[in-house]
Amino acid sequence: MPSVIGPSERVLKYIAKRGLTKKYEKQIVLLSENLQHPSLNVELIEPKSDKIYSFRIDKQFRGFFIFISEKNSIKIFDANDHYH
Repeated sequence: MPSVIGPSERVLKYIAKRGLTKKYEKQIVLLSENLQHPSLNVELIEPKSDKIYSFRIDKQFRGFFIFISEKNSIKIFDANDHYH
């Protein structure tokens, strides 16, 4: 199971401002336990060569991460409106 390196303060403020903190925290637990959990809906986004993945926070918002294999971790670097 990979460890999760949290996002920047800017991303945490974005999440909090939209009332997503509890949903985000729940999804982070799932992300650290099982990347294939159905409620995460993890996707490799285009261009695939960048190796950037997204996961569902809720139906409207997604978080974005990369794998850091030498640390066996996931680095979350952004969250935004999926339909924006």
